[in-house]
Amino acid sequence: MSKRLQVILEDAEMARVRRVAKAHRLTVAAWVRQALREALREQPMYDSAKKIQVVREAASNAYPAGDIDQMLGDIARGQQDGLDS
Repeated sequence: MSKRLQVILEDAEMARVRRVAKAHRLTVAAWVRQALREALREQPMYDSAKKIQVVREAASNAYPAGDIDQMLGDIARGQQDGLDS
């Protein structure tokens, strides 16, 4: 569903928006939508401090892992079993 957004601009700002939209061969509405989408893409989805905190917490924990040679052997056997079926 689409929603309407109303933005109030000074006359000089609106004139500039019209010129830029025209230069891109877009309507003002299409140019504004495009500009908003670009601006939103540049914004982080999450707070970077929170991301760093989560990574640090994860890195501070020791997680169990098997012996690498055993894991590689299990993978190879699993691949071979899949080929034999």
